[in-house]
Amino acid sequence: QVQLVESGGGLVKPGGSLRLSCTASGFTLDSYAIGWFRQAPGKEREGIAYISRIDESTMYADAVKGRFSISRVNAENAVYLQMNSLKPEDTAVYYCGAKNSAYNSGWSFASSYLYWGQGTQVTVPA
Repeated sequence: QVQLVESGGGLVKPGGSLRLSCTASGFTLDSYAIGWFRQAPGKEREGIAYISRIDESTMYADAVKGRFSISRVNAENAVYLQMNSLKPEDTAVYYCGAKNSAYNSGWSFASSYLYWGQGTQVTVPA
């Protein structure tokens, strides 16, 4: 069974850090490009970070650039999202998605992803 699982969310003070994990069962993540998305209440799911499957190049949304970092550890079949300098506006459910594409264009469009996890909540109180 193909499954993605996110973990590592929680409640953190402004300025704090969290590391989210995205692990897979039923397939190997290194065959897929991986994107991290988030969805706040009443808002659409937005792409925030991406790592390609070809050369591990990365992309970031402007809102998180310089604060978040995506990486993959193939030996662990995992992709991580290190989040630093967290702000209240980062509060959302965070999802990882997997897409089978060699092209980085359109990385932030959720509709292009094949598999999704169930999400993990990140809360940064004001």
